[in-house]
Amino acid sequence: MRQERAVQATIFEVFARHEIGCELKAISQWLDRQRPLVSLVAGDLRRSGLRETGRRGLPAETVLRCALLKQQRQLSYDELAFHLEDSASFRAFARLPLAWSPKRSVLHQTISAIRPETWEAVNRALLASAKQKKRESGATVRIDSTVSAALMHEPSDSALLWDAVRVMTRLLRQASVVPGAPLILWRDRRRMAKKRARAIDYSRGQDKKRQLYRELIAATRATLAALQGAAEQLANVGGMAAERWRARLSHYLPLIEPILAQSERRVLEGLTVPASEKLVSLFEPHADIIRKGGRDVQYGHKLNLVTGKSGLILDVVVEAGNPADAERFLPMLDRQIARCGVPPRQMAADGGYASLDNLQQAKARGVQDVAFHKKRGIAVEDMVKSRWAYRRLRNFRAGIEAGISCLKRAYGLARCTWRGLDHFKTYIWSAVVAHNLVLFARLKPA
Repeated sequence: MRQERAVQATIFEVFARHEIGCELKAISQWLDRQRPLVSLVAGDLRRSGLRETGRRGLPAETVLRCALLKQQRQLSYDELAFHLEDSASFRAFARLPLAWSPKRSVLHQTISAIRPETWEAVNRALLASAKQKKRESGATVRIDSTVSAALMHEPSDSALLWDAVRVMTRLLRQASVVPGAPLILWRDRRRMAKKRARAIDYSRGQDKKRQLYRELIAATRATLAALQGAAEQLANVGGMAAERWRARLSHYLPLIEPILAQSERRVLEGLTVPASEKLVSLFEPHADIIRKGGRDVQYGHKLNLVTGKSGLILDVVVEAGNPADAERFLPMLDRQIARCGVPPRQMAADGGYASLDNLQQAKARGVQDVAFHKKRGIAVEDMVKSRWAYRRLRNFRAGIEAGISCLKRAYGLARCTWRGLDHFKTYIWSAVVAHNLVLFARLKPA
């Protein structure tokens, strides 16, 4: 097996003098000093059954560097493959050998194999370097939350039922061509389901919508019955094709029944379905329903972020569900203490995190000054030592809004374009690491 180390730097490894080229060079020099991180990436590749040699193999160091390029420049895999072939600076950063560049499929397989825990380890190593170079001490931190959307369309009961019919029909068609499968008889109800879903969107009156929903639900249940019958017929069929089909079936079947149940409860029975019980996507079932304040509903995951004076993202947590900010204040503080070994001296937070219990618990953990953007009935003197310190921390807290905006606009945090919960977390952490590396390259010692 090829060593984890990528191709050695040569006299031909030249970066452009442009600002982007200078940043890539600084990031590359930092990565050269972080050999244990390459071992983590190599472990992820081996865990996914990927090789570091051969036609579909890439060295672990090159995979890490290509992943950073993709996230930092917000490139698709096709665009990344083109720039790696076309740009001398990109090739030098990725440590690619002369006259060779990876294809889109290789980049996709290898980059997506990196786990979120590995990206978190890269961020911890970066923060350790920032502390050593006195660019971020972690003594003064700020916390805020935001939402990152999942890769899905806005849900509705009719759209979810139509998606279910499409997926089940695809599975039935695949079952028909499995080697050794018996003759499977079924009816394609996609056209009828699509027409009913469209009619629901454009019709008026609850009685008319309810009748259209009954027909759409009946078509979905009939297709589900045909699929379950096909599963019984293929239960004893051997071979890899049959195994793969059963794996796809076991993934989708537990999701289709909740879609039918929540549609019947909400539309036909007139009952309210709690947000925690709703399934909002057949393809991204992990997505949560998030409403922050009085703003529009979003579908994805809530993020809690901690940043320092330098603007570096010290920590990020992808939350499950839609917990109140006040509930997450102490867990985020505990994570910060566990990472640094000591509590921050000062902490600033949005008004949603404010509560008397949170203030008392933070003080008990050793935080000297805690400033909430909105007082929520808490006296300034109880939070900080002076009103001047409160104003300063409140203004400091506002800076995290700019950091979140930058993450969303320049590093893709507004919407995750990868599928699945694990890949969602990987995408979030890779965006944070890319942001921090660029900022670290620009920062000057304090």
